[in-house]
Amino acid sequence: MSQRTYNELWAEAQVELSRLLVEELPAQPVKPEKDRAVFFQRLAMLYVRYLQILRQLEKVYDQVVHPQKRRLILNTLEGVMGRVLELKNEMVEKEFSEYHYMDDVLHDLKLTPADLEVPIPQYFLSERSKGIRERTAMLTNILQTMETTVTEKRVTKNMSQDEAIRIIQVAERARQGRLRAALNEASRRLSKIPVTEAPKPADMDRAAVRIQKVLCRQEIPLKLGAEKTADFNLQVWRGYVERKKAKAARIEDMIFLGMAPHPKYQAPCEAIVTAHANERAIRNKQKEHEDDYQKSVTAIANHLLEVEGHDLGNNMKEQIRQWFIECRNLTGVFPDFPDDDEGGSAILFAEKDYLQLLEEMAENEDDGKNKKGKPEEKKDAKKSKGKDAEEEEGLVMLPSAFLADLEMYNKTFVDFWETRTESRNFNQRHEVELIKEEKRVDIESEIRVKVDEQMRQELADWRLAVEKTPAKVYAKKKAGKGDKKKKKGEKDLTADRTLESLCQEMVEEGLLKQANTVRMQDYLGDFNYLGTTLRQNDIEPMPSMADVRQIISLYGILPLGSHAVHEKAPLTKAILLAGPAGVGKKMLVHAICQETGATLFDLSPLNIAGKYPGKSGLTMMLHLVFKVARLMQPSVIWVDGAEKMFYKKVPKEERALEPKRLKKDLPKSLKLIKEEDRVLIIGTSKDPISADVKSLCKMYTKVILIPRPDYGSRYVFV
Repeated sequence: MSQRTYNELWAEAQVELSRLLVEELPAQPVKPEKDRAVFFQRLAMLYVRYLQILRQLEKVYDQVVHPQKRRLILNTLEGVMGRVLELKNEMVEKEFSEYHYMDDVLHDLKLTPADLEVPIPQYFLSERSKGIRERTAMLTNILQTMETTVTEKRVTKNMSQDEAIRIIQVAERARQGRLRAALNEASRRLSKIPVTEAPKPADMDRAAVRIQKVLCRQEIPLKLGAEKTADFNLQVWRGYVERKKAKAARIEDMIFLGMAPHPKYQAPCEAIVTAHANERAIRNKQKEHEDDYQKSVTAIANHLLEVEGHDLGNNMKEQIRQWFIECRNLTGVFPDFPDDDEGGSAILFAEKDYLQLLEEMAENEDDGKNKKGKPEEKKDAKKSKGKDAEEEEGLVMLPSAFLADLEMYNKTFVDFWETRTESRNFNQRHEVELIKEEKRVDIESEIRVKVDEQMRQELADWRLAVEKTPAKVYAKKKAGKGDKKKKKGEKDLTADRTLESLCQEMVEEGLLKQANTVRMQDYLGDFNYLGTTLRQNDIEPMPSMADVRQIISLYGILPLGSHAVHEKAPLTKAILLAGPAGVGKKMLVHAICQETGATLFDLSPLNIAGKYPGKSGLTMMLHLVFKVARLMQPSVIWVDGAEKMFYKKVPKEERALEPKRLKKDLPKSLKLIKEEDRVLIIGTSKDPISADVKSLCKMYTKVILIPRPDYGSRYVFV
């Protein structure tokens, strides 16, 4: 598609986003909803509509080449992703279930089940491709070094003559055994082949009668000699053609009924291949335009600083001097200059006179003192809140951290890009005037800091000359009780080591691994078409593979892929995937790593058995894992057999492995994960009942059931 088409698709998404913002940010507050079903239906409708906007914006951001448009689209895309996660979290809290079925919503909006698939943005990997390649190369080099070391050890091992002969004998016996097995298999195959015997007279008679019936049915007269042979050959050919037509008609019926794939889907179509090539060419053009944009930003900033910087600084100084004189005339003394923490001279030009400014600054000081209210006032506030809650019983949507940003981004689109004519910008290059407007603000803030330092000194000189008193800086913050107590940071046990040495040690110990090459689209499965109908009849449906894909994308992939979404969206630190063996739990863990470019760490009880012994060793192991995970984020810490860590009773055969080593220390390390740390702990368990369920649920905030495939999913496998 052309750039014009993607611009139109962007405009359509913004129009739908405007409608949603009007619904979610009304002029009058919405009354609480008492009917839980109606409230959930509203949440589900908003969720699906935001999801469609997300799909559109992801496609637009992937193919638009204009660098400044892409920045606004990215901000809007991340805001919509965050809002989708908020709505999903609210649906979970209101319905007390991780899985939700929206076939009725799809029917109302006239959408298909494919529209409920959560899109995984391409930029998660494309914009981090360089870092991912460097990390992969580093891990590959470490693994190759380890293999070379092991090989050298094997080669240089001292071996006696008897031991060498015994090894050769074992290898020779194995070779002979494999050869005998191959010969036996070949003989068995030959015994199954039927031996062709000479045709008997009775068989020849039956064949002749059958040929005569065919010829009579076609009303072909029998002739002698060559004519008879020619007619017979013609009849055989006609039979072959008719059988071929019947087979083709049968295949066509199967394709029409949806029971066989269409041939065009079995091999890539030329149009599809061409479309993929065009998309790759557009991505290359994006990089070219981005490089030109960065060069222009640097050049324009330097030009503005040279041309306008001097005049801008002088104007600021004149305005500040004028403010000094007006304050002196009004109050009889020179004013106190605001501190940098208060905004410096920027607060002087907020269209307020000196008295209003002093009152506002005094209020700011009083706010710090009056933060702690009286206990009686707090009790009264609690009572009033309780009365209001009793009076207004009902369900109200939780406050959002993304709606304000979405409203701002939408206003930027409406004010600047919606009505902008780009007939002369056919190649979709950057807008120079827009860069100048943005850089003027940055340059002004940089110059203001330098001007403030000079004007503070000048004010001090004026005071010494006129009032014979030194100048004071206004609004110095008094250190509170909380500032005096400095929090002790986590002690770095490996401060003198490099990241490569830490990675090498973890690879050698098997704690740092390379994820398998699988994607979320490889996790096949069909949609649950009767989920809402079953729930209306008080039957809890079993989630489908499509529901699993959706929830893993929401909880695992979107927060890890976007730093802005991870900081503001509801924080999920640990996820437990529970289900029987063979349903794809391990595959989902590797798919999360592949879709987000995350680093994979393995803290499974069986993997850490015998490694880093003792309490100090365990502390060092967790320190290594979480330190490297933060440095190489996004990161996934995988705990296979998560139930082993919280066994009610450890089996005898596993006591030597100490499966409960991490029971106390891993939850403590989990608390150290902050909002800015894109680190996710994923546990997989096939027998969660054998663990202490209370401790297991306390460790993992999200417990997701991975069921066996239903009939529809099994049919997709075939």
